[in-house]
Amino acid sequence: MNIRHTLEISPDHPAFDGHFPGTPILPGAVLLDEALRFIELDLALDLREWQISNAKFLERVCPGDALTVEHSGPANGLVRFTVRIAHRAGVATPGVAKPALSGTLLAMRVAGARDA
Repeated sequence: MNIRHTLEISPDHPAFDGHFPGTPILPGAVLLDEALRFIELDLALDLREWQISNAKFLERVCPGDALTVEHSGPANGLVRFTVRIAHRAGVATPGVAKPALSGTLLAMRVAGARDA
């Protein structure tokens, strides 16, 4: 199952302030937090029981970038997700959405009784 959402980050979002003056870029932590929020809501998961297996930040996200969040799973204890830049004025190729973030969540093994 693939689920897709439009993600709107206001160009006035306070995370752009100071990151970086003159060339604002959305901090990766904000992008990751937004992706995890969609996953948690859509799949009714308690993400405290999951860990980020990998996350790669592939493109910078600038004020005004149109974003989509896509995720699939859980399957075999994994949830895969991607945040894509749908378009960027004067840069994007029509129909091509560059990945800004790609990652995988992994179901954590629930610790049982302590091994002897």
